[in-house]
Amino acid sequence: MSAVELPTSLPRVGLGLRREMLDEFCQTTPKAIEFFEVAPENWMTLGGKFGRQFKQLTEQHTFFCHGLSLSIGSPAKLDTDFVKNIKAFLDEHDIEIYSEHLSYCSGAGHMYDLMPIPFTDEAVIHTANRIKQVEDILERPFIAENVSFYAAPGAQMSEQQFVNAVLAEANCKLLLDVNNIYVNSINHQYNAAEFLAAMPTERIAYLHIAGHYQEDIDLMVDTHGADIIDPVWDLLAQCYQIHGVHPTLLERDFNIPPTEVLLTEINQIHQYQQRALAGLSTRTA
Repeated sequence: MSAVELPTSLPRVGLGLRREMLDEFCQTTPKAIEFFEVAPENWMTLGGKFGRQFKQLTEQHTFFCHGLSLSIGSPAKLDTDFVKNIKAFLDEHDIEIYSEHLSYCSGAGHMYDLMPIPFTDEAVIHTANRIKQVEDILERPFIAENVSFYAAPGAQMSEQQFVNAVLAEANCKLLLDVNNIYVNSINHQYNAAEFLAAMPTERIAYLHIAGHYQEDIDLMVDTHGADIIDPVWDLLAQCYQIHGVHPTLLERDFNIPPTEVLLTEINQIHQYQQRALAGLSTRTA
């Protein structure tokens, strides 16, 4: 399946849905939250009250799926039964957007962590072939996310070169994680703005933004458990200027504050989008 247009063209803002949010959002969902994102692994087997609530929300709102355990870069055989279960879930809830981490989390067994794929020519071909296999089963485009990583064993190219090579070889879309660029730029000492500018505009489907934890002056840990810091906001603004305004998801996976607090950052994303669109209109007038 070649890269095709996805229903991600509107400049909207989303939130990662957690189970503890179901009661509230089934009663009322703030207008500022224009789509939800879920990890299908966490929702596919839900029944009972949770299953009914989730179905209610998917019938009322736009949903994206962002997987956790596909292990697209693994040397082990692709788990096609798992991919078929993902497809059934996407079909049941009429979800067209499916993204996954450009990483692996399994070999002889499941590691429950996202490991970096070696930055090699061989890994590019291997990963791209598996992406095409997944697309054939899902009957949907595969959207690959640039990931945070803390070591690059056996690297023969840079992260930037590897990401671009996989996207080109697989002819797939990109979930551009702005916070991951910032985290990696500190941990691996590269220029975040240059990395951002090197990403292929035409392949970007949507964006992630999140907070992280500063372990040390030169060590950032991608946690999704804190507020977004100013350098990451600045990078988001640059992203909109360089690549245009894309749907943007706020990731918050733990230390989750009340909705009214989350809305502060969600509305801030809206403001950045509006400023970028206003700037674009001025330039094209």
